[in-house]
Amino acid sequence: MSAIMAILAPLLMGAAFGFLLHKGKVTSCNVIENQFRLRDWTVLKVMGTAIVVGGIGVLALHDTGNAKYYVKDANLLGVGLGAALFGIGMVVYGYCPGTALAAIATGSVHALVGAFGMIFGAIVYALSFDWIKANILSVGAMGKVRLPDITGIPDIAWFSALAIGAAAFFWWVEKQETAA
Repeated sequence: MSAIMAILAPLLMGAAFGFLLHKGKVTSCNVIENQFRLRDWTVLKVMGTAIVVGGIGVLALHDTGNAKYYVKDANLLGVGLGAALFGIGMVVYGYCPGTALAAIATGSVHALVGAFGMIFGAIVYALSFDWIKANILSVGAMGKVRLPDITGIPDIAWFSALAIGAAAFFWWVEKQETAA
């Protein structure tokens, strides 16, 4: 891959991702806030689709030898606390990092202001990482493990179950939305 393509390809993919987020209507903080109010399921439908399609794509790339899994350490306390902080931040801010950047691209000033909060949080995390590593990441540390490794159930079965579960959930949500 040429140096120009190494720069251009990620930019084009990022732009396409942001465009799709905008088309999926998840660049609106009202849509995201209403997800947490259980009034609008757009975010779950968009992200669920992205997870299933992305997961199957990664599985296909891995199985054909075109990609390797990069497994990060499973640190249960760290993941739990991180997920809680992420969720709280998403409710207060009205965006996740990806939807925030896409909203900034559409001209959202409040998304831009909130992005500075994300940058500040990243700096605080970086400056406190040694303490976090010693006191949080060591609790519930399981090493580099994946569900297929722990359970002995093959990757394809996990992805199939995920896809079937997502389809069932989407069907249920659509049924609830049409009934309302």
